[in-house]
Amino acid sequence: MISLIAKTRDGKPLSHEEIDELVQGTVTGLWPDYQLAAWLMAVYCRGLSEDEVFALTGAMAFTGAPPLEPLGIVDKHSTGGVGDKTTLVLAPVMAALGLPMAKMSGRGLGHTGGTLDKLESIPGFRTELTTQELRQQMDTIGVAVIAQSKELAPADKRLYALRDVTATVDSIPLIAASVMSKKLAGGTKHLVLDVKVGNGAFMAQIDDARLLARLMVKIGHHHDRRVSALLTTMNQPLGFAVGNAIEVNEAALCLKGQGPLDLREEVILLARELVHLVTHEPLTQAEERIRQVIDSGQAWEHFGRWIRAQGGQFNAVEEGLPLAPIKKEWRAEKAGTISAIDTRAIGEVALNLGAGRKRLDDAVNPHVGLLCYAKIGRHFEPGEIVATVFADNETEGDRALRDLQKAMTWGDGPLVPQPLVLDRIH
Repeated sequence: MISLIAKTRDGKPLSHEEIDELVQGTVTGLWPDYQLAAWLMAVYCRGLSEDEVFALTGAMAFTGAPPLEPLGIVDKHSTGGVGDKTTLVLAPVMAALGLPMAKMSGRGLGHTGGTLDKLESIPGFRTELTTQELRQQMDTIGVAVIAQSKELAPADKRLYALRDVTATVDSIPLIAASVMSKKLAGGTKHLVLDVKVGNGAFMAQIDDARLLARLMVKIGHHHDRRVSALLTTMNQPLGFAVGNAIEVNEAALCLKGQGPLDLREEVILLARELVHLVTHEPLTQAEERIRQVIDSGQAWEHFGRWIRAQGGQFNAVEEGLPLAPIKKEWRAEKAGTISAIDTRAIGEVALNLGAGRKRLDDAVNPHVGLLCYAKIGRHFEPGEIVATVFADNETEGDRALRDLQKAMTWGDGPLVPQPLVLDRIH
């Protein structure tokens, strides 16, 4: 291991055999944490060649537990943002199109939300399924979202825990290998990547996001997967809702053909990428089919079948999941236009209300959250509602409103809103 650390430190590429040896020792526990931490810092400072990243991703995916047999045809990964409930809408849309989607999702940490936390706000919903239950559900309904298998890409689990405590998380080669190793191990052949860009994303700069997206797409192609990536804006929350139950309610509205336009459009753009990857049909033709399954109610029907199949009380979703008892409204005092939004700060408002977790073992309150109607370029007249907070008590509600007000920058003149998709890489 000392020689591997030294080679990476000196900028000399590791061979495929050396990378296999490094990953094998990570899984078996042969290499102690301090040596792996030294190697991660060497990667952070020196980087890795594309060939090394391809080899590292493959070794992480296929060392330890065997890769899964593909359960679905399509999959999607988001790099995380505020108000990002696209999986809740996209998964039943793909099932309605006849393209089964089995997705392993994670929990929220810090200012970004987690799909599992949102689904678990539905009474009775189970995120742990046996392999037999999962296969049966995919055969009959064509959609499932479950907790990530602890056996999947075990090297990544150990390396990520070390990256988290050694200031080496935001290394593009390490991020790409981490994300794609889990996707390769999951077995799905068609993948769309939603790479968030902006002040609410882990990638604040578009050049960094583009580098990450290109590398992940190349990894996929190298390992015979069909992959494309969309760079989507995260300089404002996606949709209006930020929280858990409140985001499920908004996803349900979207599937009924209602709800925020930006959420609907982002789902359609991700869905058409997946359709194109599988069928090779033109994007415009794919888009027509996607809009049809949403507007006809087919996607909503699949949503209901999916929630019931995993034990969720769908009648509770139909009625609207209950929210925290204290409701606070922020109304515009004077006319003005939103010129900028601190999206991370809005995520932290929801976190402080109890909708998220600061550490992985923190409990999450499914009922608290907020509706933020502010969008860059939107004009408000006096008295219009800018945001609504749902809190457990008056003190937390008042604090959330104060913090939300600090997250907004107001201007006078009209502004051109940022496009939803900033780039497409395939």
